[in-house]
Amino acid sequence: MRHPDIAELLREAMMLQVRVEERALVPDLCGFYWDENRTIMLNDCLPDWQYRCTLCHELVHAKHRDSGCGLAGAKGERRARKETALRLVDPIEYASAEATYDGDMFLIASELGVTVQVINDYRMWLDNNVRA
Repeated sequence: MRHPDIAELLREAMMLQVRVEERALVPDLCGFYWDENRTIMLNDCLPDWQYRCTLCHELVHAKHRDSGCGLAGAKGERRARKETALRLVDPIEYASAEATYDGDMFLIASELGVTVQVINDYRMWLDNNVRA
């Protein structure tokens, strides 16, 4: 299964009529989606692998027109994390990396070109759906 690269994700944003901008953001903030302006704002200092994961995550928010915090925000965040993990992590590649690196999340994430958060979210999905 082929997973989207940055160019494909940017084309998806165009199709959704969502603007993607890069700016200097506070250090711990990779990005956010602003539904009122249909804009994804990404931190301009992200390496490609983190940019790709953040863009994919924020596109899920855009697709669902998530509007922010509160109870609905928590639900939207859980959905965005799950959909991002399922979209960016190939199950066969993950299984191989998990065996190769004895479950080390950092090494698995590095091998698969995603963030540790995406690997953690993928594992949570596995625990809830496959391993049970």
